[in-house]
Amino acid sequence: MSMNYRLADMLALIKNGQQARLARIHCQASQLLGNVLDVLKTEGFIGDYRKVETDQGKSQFEIDLKYHEGESVIRKLVCISTPGRRVYCKISRLPKYYNGLGIAILSTSKGVMSDFDARQAGVGGEVLCSVF
Repeated sequence: MSMNYRLADMLALIKNGQQARLARIHCQASQLLGNVLDVLKTEGFIGDYRKVETDQGKSQFEIDLKYHEGESVIRKLVCISTPGRRVYCKISRLPKYYNGLGIAILSTSKGVMSDFDARQAGVGGEVLCSVF
């Protein structure tokens, strides 16, 4: 059985798009990816994103990448949980990434949120990825 992990695909598209200095990229749309993009937009790692329909009737996200003085805003993007290895963490044991400059994106019982927001809400969950 073939399995695609859409979150890892989207993170790879963002990394490759920023290395190629693209202004905009497209990826498949899903609710989880939309929630992750909300967190990235709120934290200032991407410019904006929109849901668009293709001519085949499928939904895609159009993501505007963000640059500062010619350098990409995202320095490192790592997928932590995979379909074969889910990583769950209590909020008390969640490490700070790059001394608080980076964030972890968690899927919690209260929705997808950054590690800072999860600490404020006092909930833990599955660690999806880390961004610096």
